[in-house]
Parts: sequence; structure tokens; C-alpha cells
Amino acid sequence: MEKEFGSEDFASLDGSLNFDGQGETGGQPPMKMKMADISWVKNKKLDVPYAGESPNQVMDLYYPQEGEGPFAILLHIHGGGFGMGDKRDDHMDTYLKFLEKGIAVGSIEYRLSGEAIFPAAVLDCREAVRYLRKHAKEYHVLPDKIAVIGGSAGGNLSAMLGMNVPNGEFPGEEGKAFDTDCNVLFAIDQFGPIDFRNMDNQARANGISFVDHDKAASAESSYMGGALPELSDEWLNQANPMTYIGERMAPLLVEHGCMDRLVPFMQSVDLVNEIYRKLGQGRVEFVPLPNADHEDKEYSSEWNMDVLWSWMKKHLF
Repeated sequence: MEKEFGSEDFASLDGSLNFDGQGETGGQPPMKMKMADISWVKNKKLDVPYAGESPNQVMDLYYPQEGEGPFAILLHIHGGGFGMGDKRDDHMDTYLKFLEKGIAVGSIEYRLSGEAIFPAAVLDCREAVRYLRKHAKEYHVLPDKIAVIGGSAGGNLSAMLGMNVPNGEFPGEEGKAFDTDCNVLFAIDQFGPIDFRNMDNQARANGISFVDHDKAASAESSYMGGALPELSDEWLNQANPMTYIGERMAPLLVEHGCMDRLVPFMQSVDLVNEIYRKLGQGRVEFVPLPNADHEDKEYSSEWNMDVLWSWMKKHLF
């Protein structure tokens, strides 16, 4: 029997998310994600296909109650260890509040690790942005005001899109031609895993996070196609947003809880420091949450929503 699994349930896990081929997470029974209430949003387009390789290459688009657009749009990329989750999960209850600010909100579904390993998820998210830019008029959005936000695995994917890697230069795109770019206006990374190689070392050092990312069934190992210790640095670095930091990077907001038990806080510290080192000040803003665990309710609190909106509107308007 499946148990409904929502963002608040991460606190009850006794280990990080694991995928052993039977859909199990953290040693617990298969879980069904809790879904958001989208019934109140009158103007929406659901399950819009952005590619044709998989039925999971679809996205939802939600629009403000007033106005016909075109609108700036914030695209959510869901988490779930790259191996579970849903574009319509209960995180959208939080992000749909931004409709009141006069922007559109979307959510991307992508191929999970059980279907296709890295770089499939990144390629899907990049293609979703391309599709929306190309069909901006049809979907009433501003093509140059498409931004992304994600937590956990979605944080990694959001940060990756925020690097604005040119078409054809990301792994898996070699030799392919594209007629639309996949640049985003800004990106928000909330507690995303960044440097898979060092997650367990950082977990041992902080004494808080679970030391299990190197296991063959871990979320990161499943995503990369093998136990992390057995994979090359070259391969793991391709899934590390720090590899792609450059002048084309979009403005980036990073949030991470110091008490995160699933993704060590130092993952974000290292990302932010590397951006400082390569690009100097002013390209990234870091918001540590001193008492927050993974998927903590603080992220959806009124004060943090104010933090997010204060930062977002500087780039949107």
C-alpha cells in the first residue's frame, strides 16, 4: 500500500532517498507524492508536451486571474532525488501564490533516473525552456522573462539551467542543431546537491547529514548510473553546476538550511564560493537558514516568500 509523501515527511526519513529498483525510498514502502490543490486556478494549461521522446516530457502552465499577458513566468523544477516526484506535487501550493504578483507560474516534468540517467533530466529542462521561448506568443509568456526555481534535485537542475550553457555545449547535445536558446532570466536553487563526489565527506564533517550518498542505491548514484565511488571525476563533474560557471550565468539565488540532513549545507557554500572566485561579487545571493532541515517549512513561510519575491522582482520588472 502506497503512503502519501509530502514535503513535511522528509523530516521523518532515517536516511537519504534510495532507489533499489523497486521504487523504495529511505527503506520505506513505495510512496505516492501528495498533490497540490490546483482547482482554484481558473486559467491554466496542463500537460503541455515540450518534446516527444517520453510521456514525461510535459509541463503545466498557470496564469494570473487578471490580465491576458504576456507574462513573465517562473518555472518550478520538482525534487525527489532525481528518481521520484511530480510536477504537480504539494510544492506547487507554495509557488502558485506568486500568481497574485502578476506573473505566470509553471512546473516541468522530466525523465526520472529510473527511466533515463543523467543528462536526461537536464536536457529535458533545457528543452522545456526552449519550447516555451519558441511558443511564447501561443502561451502568453515573455520569452526573455523565463526563470526557474527548484529544491533538492530540482535545485541542482535549476542551478544547472542558471548557468545558461549555450546550445550544443551541454553533454548530450553534441552535434545537434537548435533554433531557440534555453537561457533563463534567473535561477533559484534551494538546498540542491551540487558536488556529488564530496557529499559523504561533508556529511561526516558536519555530523548532521546522512552519510549514504556513495551507496549504489542512493539518489545520486542512481542518477549517475553507478555507485559514486566507482564513477570517474570527469563524469560526475558533468552533473556539477560549478563546472559551467561563466560570464553567461544568470543571476542566482541560493538558499540552504544549516541543519539539512539529506544534502549537506556545504554543498551550497562551495557553489557560492566558486561563483565568487570565478565571477566576483554581485552574481549570486546566498540565504542560509540557520535552523532549517531539508524541505523545511521555513522555505514556504511568509518571511521567506517575501525574501524570494523581493529578490525576484528586481530581475522581473
